[in-house]
Amino acid sequence: MSARPNIILIVADDMGYGDFSCFNGGASHTPTLDQLVREGLCLTQHYSASPVCAPARASLMTGRYPHRTGVLDTLETRGLDRLALRERTVADFLARAGYATGLVGKWHNGAFDPRYHPNRRGFAEFAGFCGGWHPYWQWRIDRNGSTSGFDGRYLTDVFTDEAVGFLRRHRREKFFLHLAYNAPHFPFEAPEAELRPFIDSGKFTTAVSAIYAMLHAMDRGVARVLEELESLGLANNTLVMFTSDNGPQFGGKGDNCTDRFNCGFAGSKLYVYEGGIRLPMVLRWPAGITGGRTLDAMFHFTDWMPTLLAAADAEPPRNLKLDGVNVLPLLAGERGKLPEERFWQWNRYEPDGECNAAMRDGKWKLVRPAIRELMSITSEDFRSDLRAKYDPYSFSEIDRSPIPERKRGAAPPAQLFDIESDPMERNDLAATEPARVARMSATLARWFEEVEQERRTIRD
Repeated sequence: MSARPNIILIVADDMGYGDFSCFNGGASHTPTLDQLVREGLCLTQHYSASPVCAPARASLMTGRYPHRTGVLDTLETRGLDRLALRERTVADFLARAGYATGLVGKWHNGAFDPRYHPNRRGFAEFAGFCGGWHPYWQWRIDRNGSTSGFDGRYLTDVFTDEAVGFLRRHRREKFFLHLAYNAPHFPFEAPEAELRPFIDSGKFTTAVSAIYAMLHAMDRGVARVLEELESLGLANNTLVMFTSDNGPQFGGKGDNCTDRFNCGFAGSKLYVYEGGIRLPMVLRWPAGITGGRTLDAMFHFTDWMPTLLAAADAEPPRNLKLDGVNVLPLLAGERGKLPEERFWQWNRYEPDGECNAAMRDGKWKLVRPAIRELMSITSEDFRSDLRAKYDPYSFSEIDRSPIPERKRGAAPPAQLFDIESDPMERNDLAATEPARVARMSATLARWFEEVEQERRTIRD
């Protein structure tokens, strides 16, 4: 294995496999990401820990299932995005191992209390926003606790500039840069030069044209980051990772419809079908990983904390259970075994183990479909959360009023899929495999109770 690498973890927002132009027949235009797929290591069964962003990012940062960390939902005004103060991030451990640490872009693991600020969660440098999304033109971002506003640049370009600056400042030391672009998350805003070709093609709705334009602007940014690594002579021993937080957002009507190609996967953001949790992951590390390959094993967001700590020769946490494993040997081409079982669950406000939950056991996937009443928020919370995006600095505390009561409908019957032969989840086998459904349902229920018990010990 090579010497300790620099690490750049790039995360897009609401991007699926189908948003790479090499996977969608050229509908979008992502030449840099396509090149990474060709030259790097592409994981074909890589899973987020949640079909929505805040819980997924908490898992990515900690190596633990979201419930354990206290991050349950995206609602920063309710504090449901807050990463419990007892948690330690991958940046905490890498900083302790001598790495310069920086976060550029989206945080979304605690918005309104300085105790949850990225500078207090392992990142010595931060330039971005702490909430769930942000306007791309009329932006106002945080730089290590100080704010600055719109200066004529597009926000994606601002984040690229900040990332390049970080690389230049730390080129003579080991560094960990988490570059968390908010593209292509709503609001769908893009520079005219990027937008016009997609509009003029007449092939897409205005919303999809904007999304593809936003992705192209991000792709340009990734190219600049990779070019800077080359110019600094750091490319060979830098581990570059590119992924997304959850699947693409679908929905809307008419010209506002965001539905688009996503490799045929069922579902999308919000749901635990493959389209909501199965995500791109491309890695490039010339000194440590042979490129030009794909791996079909099942990888999970919780694996990246132990893997990055192993690559950096950093001490792992001792008092908190990690749910992921070190996959570095597999990435390097050695033989190894990954966990057979992985779990997911998400709904609004308070978790319900029978709603929007899933588990994998090898090739088998059990799905507990969503309960409609548990997947929505009140109009008051919607308006408050919207105001937080456009005027985050008007908030200093979360809403501590009681969680709204909702009438829960009956849980739909469980579904069972053979992901090996049916990755699109079109053939429900639950009726022909009742014993397997019963076993997996019991295992899923035990997992849910375990992580919920740990969550209930949080005292923040």
